[in-house]
Amino acid sequence: MQRILVIRLGALGDVVLSFPAFAAISAHHAGDEVTLLTAGPYARLTKSAPWFDRVMVDRRPAWWNLAGLWRLARRLRGFDLVYDLQTSTRSSRYFWLAGRPRWSGIAAGCALPHANPRRDAMHTLERQQDQLRMAGITRFAPADLSWIRGASFDLPARYALLVPGAAPRRPAKRWPVERFAELAVVLAARGLSPVVLGSTSEAGLAQTIRAACPATIDLTGQTALADLAGLARGAALAVGNDTGPMHMLAAVGCPSVVLFSAASDPALTAPRGPGGSWPMVLRSADLADLPVARVAAALP
Repeated sequence: MQRILVIRLGALGDVVLSFPAFAAISAHHAGDEVTLLTAGPYARLTKSAPWFDRVMVDRRPAWWNLAGLWRLARRLRGFDLVYDLQTSTRSSRYFWLAGRPRWSGIAAGCALPHANPRRDAMHTLERQQDQLRMAGITRFAPADLSWIRGASFDLPARYALLVPGAAPRRPAKRWPVERFAELAVVLAARGLSPVVLGSTSEAGLAQTIRAACPATIDLTGQTALADLAGLARGAALAVGNDTGPMHMLAAVGCPSVVLFSAASDPALTAPRGPGGSWPMVLRSADLADLPVARVAAALP
């Protein structure tokens, strides 16, 4: 039995886009011990996944924190093979902390480099598959996400999910909340109850939408990551910005419309559905210029 380490840190969308790679690594190393190193917010979700025997949290010690780096190095040692799916400057440095084991990634001197000069022009999904092929993994199947089970919510039979938030430091990735409010009115007229998802800090967005459309249901601050999958399975559709929850909704098969500004490139980072299918992507250099009518016309 080999000891295998998978590294995937990043944001929620990054982790969700790695589900197919996780599944492929797990299947390839059936019988081996597979450990995931990830960020704290994703530990609970990934511990429930069938792909890993253990999940470790990377506390990201500063490079001047010698004691923290020593503790991290001890945790990274002893693995026979490492798949670095993060492929960042930071994770590449872990190659040296780990004692230079057999390593798939972009760390200088690693045994299994992802040596495709076009890797940075590839969507995350295809880039990771290409990396794994170069490391000897050739079988890829749609990731079974039936294990993601969240809490139940008392919702109407027909509802649509709205995700009006995005990373606070990336305001250009947000469609104006007033447009989401107008869209909620359109959805209600079509017999769909709008349901707003987001963090507690995004409750104000839900209040604005509810003021325009009282039929709106506010679930901001009430959902864990696994809950998103359960809500997505029952929804008629989802509309949202380029943000983590939209990745989870699309991944389990919810018909989705994802809104992109010039702040990010869907060709590289768009959510993907089962089997790698693409959601409906609407682009506008400035999302303030994206009319409600165009979004409404794109609804499935």
